[in-house]
Amino acid sequence: MLEVMEMKDALVLGIESTCDETGVALVRGGQLLADRTATSMDEYARYGGIIPEIASRAHLESFLPTLDVALEESGVQLSDVDAVAVAAGPGLVGSLTVGICAGKALATSLGVPVYGVNHVLGHLAVDELVHGPLPDKFIGLVVSGGHSNLLLVNNIATDVRELGGTLDDAAGEAFDKVGRLLGLPYPGGPHVDRLAQQGNKEAIKFPRGLSGGRDKERYRYDFSFSGLKTAVSRYVKAKELRGEPISKADICAGFSEAVNDSLTAKAVQAALDHDVKTIVVGGGFSANSRLRELLTERASEAGIEVRIPPIRFCTDNGAQIAAMGSQLVRNGVQPSTLQFSPDSQMSLGEMAMA
Repeated sequence: MLEVMEMKDALVLGIESTCDETGVALVRGGQLLADRTATSMDEYARYGGIIPEIASRAHLESFLPTLDVALEESGVQLSDVDAVAVAAGPGLVGSLTVGICAGKALATSLGVPVYGVNHVLGHLAVDELVHGPLPDKFIGLVVSGGHSNLLLVNNIATDVRELGGTLDDAAGEAFDKVGRLLGLPYPGGPHVDRLAQQGNKEAIKFPRGLSGGRDKERYRYDFSFSGLKTAVSRYVKAKELRGEPISKADICAGFSEAVNDSLTAKAVQAALDHDVKTIVVGGGFSANSRLRELLTERASEAGIEVRIPPIRFCTDNGAQIAAMGSQLVRNGVQPSTLQFSPDSQMSLGEMAMA
């Protein structure tokens, strides 16, 4: 374990390999020294989705070159590293295994502690590298292809409580599925967002899941997007049966508005309910233009600050893992043992592997 006096300025190496990005970054305290990412995304366009075996092999091929470039960019030596942080979950088991094995090997050879960190919480921790120290207490909105969750964060290294999450599809997943339904290239999310900006968001009124009747209170902080996706499918099929023209831009705009209305309304409500003055947003879907616009607008009206990292930190990256590892080190959290394994369903209340 690092000495207490050394914790503040510990040099942490972060390794990300939860899905198709191989990320390596170095963070000292709250300062990012280097962040490098290799992706295998282009290989999945013809399949319309991630192929786990291909992703795992890509991590094996990309890790060492990515590590070398990150070390060169940071200007530090591998021997300078004080701790290794590696994504332990959630994610694809095969991909996680590659990163974990690399992290354990490096930590063992360097004689430094290793932390198996929560990849999802890293999406929030990375904000410190951009906007400075995280608030003492905040609402975390994590939105990605696999997660749509609201978290009450009292300390991201020691005290995180899940308030709610999606009961079915995540926001990013729903966007990709609607993109496929409309015949847009993979991944569909960015294309749906682009078309939504060109369409009329008032032209088609799609339903908001869990927003009325008893569901509104029973599922106060939860989301549901599968019914919305079905509504879009039925709308398109009805138009086709009647031989009527279909405006993809208007469909995307109406769909995007429904998703983002739900996400932003519940995030602001959670902040008000818990007397929190800041919402921190993270995850791939936080790149969505309407989410940023609508959340900023609603939060401002309620006197709440919104912190969203730049788009480069929205998708999976090593910086988020290094940032989360740095938080754990600075808070004096005990490192993981070398016996930990990947956890594809790692709880959002679990900051790091024991």
